[in-house]
Amino acid sequence: PILYSYFRSSCSWRVRIALALKGISYDLVPVNLIKDGGQQFSAEFKALNPMQQVPALKIDGITLSQSLAIINYLEDTRPNPRLLPQDPKKRAQVRMIADHIVSGIQPLQNLSVLKQMGDKKMEWAQTCITSGFQALEQILQHTAGRYCVGDEVSMADLCLVPQVANAERFKVDMSPYPTITRINKALLELEAFKISHPSRQPDTPAELRA
Repeated sequence: PILYSYFRSSCSWRVRIALALKGISYDLVPVNLIKDGGQQFSAEFKALNPMQQVPALKIDGITLSQSLAIINYLEDTRPNPRLLPQDPKKRAQVRMIADHIVSGIQPLQNLSVLKQMGDKKMEWAQTCITSGFQALEQILQHTAGRYCVGDEVSMADLCLVPQVANAERFKVDMSPYPTITRINKALLELEAFKISHPSRQPDTPAELRA
C-alpha cells in the first residue's frame, strides 16, 4: 500500500491510525499542502485524487480517497482488530460520532476554508470547533466508556484525536470538555496513536518533531 499524506492533515492522521492499529505496513508519499502553492494541486496528484485532498491510499489495485471510505474498506478487508462494533446500536453511535467530526467540524476549519477567512482565521476555527465540541461533549456523556463508545477503540476515536489536536492548534479552551479531554488522553497512550502522530512523520519539519 502507498499512503499519500501530509503530516498535519487530520484526515490523513485518521488513516495512519487505522493502518497502525491493523498492522498494515505501507509506503508514505508526503504531499505538502503549503509548499509550491500546495502540492495537492499538481496535475500528477489531481490524476490520483480529483478532489485534490489528502489522504489517498493505493491498496489492492485500487486508489481510495476520503478517510472514512478508506477506513471502512480496511475494516471490510482486514477486520482485525475491529474498528466498528458488532452491536448495531453501538455501530450506529460510532458512525454518528465519526460523522459529527468529519462532516460537522473538520471541513469548516480546514485549510481551504481558512484561506477564505483572511484575518479571522483563528476566530473562525475556534467558533466552528467550539460549537461542534459542545454537542460532542454531550453525546459522549451517553456513549463513552474508556473511549468514545464503550471500552473498545473504534472509528470514532480515530476521528476524535486528530480533531482535538486541531482544537489545541487553534488555541480552543478545552476546560468545558472533560469527557473529550479524558478520552483523548487515554487514546494518546496507545502505540498506534503515538506512531501515527503528526510530530513523528517522515515529512514533519524538524522544529515540530517529537
